[in-house]
Amino acid sequence: MSRVYRQEPGERKGRGKAADAPAPVPAVKNYITPSGLQRLRDERRFLLTRERPAVTKVVAWAASNGDRSENADYQYGKRRLREIDRRIRFLTKRIDAAEVVDPEAPRGGRASRQVFFGATVRFANAAGTERVVSIVGADEVDLDRHYISWLSPLARALMKSGPGDRVVLHAPGGTEHLEVQEVSYQRIPVEPFSEPPGAEAAPKDG
Repeated sequence: MSRVYRQEPGERKGRGKAADAPAPVPAVKNYITPSGLQRLRDERRFLLTRERPAVTKVVAWAASNGDRSENADYQYGKRRLREIDRRIRFLTKRIDAAEVVDPEAPRGGRASRQVFFGATVRFANAAGTERVVSIVGADEVDLDRHYISWLSPLARALMKSGPGDRVVLHAPGGTEHLEVQEVSYQRIPVEPFSEPPGAEAAPKDG
């Protein structure tokens, strides 16, 4: 049986330019939106309270069936437990390092007019082609929704700029000149955690 679990940051579905790809997960601060943090917490809770106990039960049952060295269910279950424990440790580190920034929180002065974490930015390249991106945490990247990591080259190029400013993007694919047209702070919907359909804890048909 296959099991499907949420992917690590930087592995979320979607295509985009290299400039949009998330940079490596930060070692210290983990800037994240409130809904992004809630998703991490929900996944960890699911793994701790439902999935791990369910897999542990399968391992115990498989162990009672005889020779463990040739017991596929037992070997698979032990491997899944290691994967789950690694994921729980990863989520715990990300949650402990979280620095929550709410894009909807009131802000004044230049903080409301310039690009910082949580901003939604409309900009155009030299050819006049417009794009809109939202700057989110490394755990929230979703290129289908145009959510880019605050550590990505594009986000770094846009940081602290405002409407009318011109910035230079240095990316693996080359250099681009961009003009910022609009900066806003609004709700950034993050897809909530959902239990993987192949999970051991998921209801079984029949």
